[in-house]
Amino acid sequence: MRRVLLRTALLALAGLGLAAPAEADHRREVYSARQVHPADRAENRIIPMYGNLPACEDPAVLGEITSWFNSREAKFWGPLQAVSYDKVRPIGFRPLGDDFIPRRFCTARMALNDGTIHRVDYSVRENLGLFGLTWNVNWCVSGLDRHRTYAPDCKMARP
Repeated sequence: MRRVLLRTALLALAGLGLAAPAEADHRREVYSARQVHPADRAENRIIPMYGNLPACEDPAVLGEITSWFNSREAKFWGPLQAVSYDKVRPIGFRPLGDDFIPRRFCTARMALNDGTIHRVDYSVRENLGLFGLTWNVNWCVSGLDRHRTYAPDCKMARP
């Protein structure tokens, strides 16, 4: 009986906006639009990150994907090699907010030496290269994510 009265009182107060369960406050805080305090921006860190990233179609970015893909395929899976790219386009820039590591998300089509074409989803990330001094690329080729690292179908490599 006491539990029912307490629950009824809490629900009544919550309805008036005077009290709300703790989990509802947490959900509202986590899933609301992020308001970033200027001091929390990536640009204001001890080692600042400005979002100066190469474009999606930059030859250095596509070259790094090609190099890592060709190396992995030759070492573990077989004779597949990346030949060319087309329909390269950006799909997001800093979609996680201004207080996270700056990332540029991209997608393209990759032609392989066996004549097949696969979608490649990748992100160019600031300060995550060698010793945190430069950018690097995180990528996934649709249909060739054999360990399902970015399952399902490279969805986890996109924003």
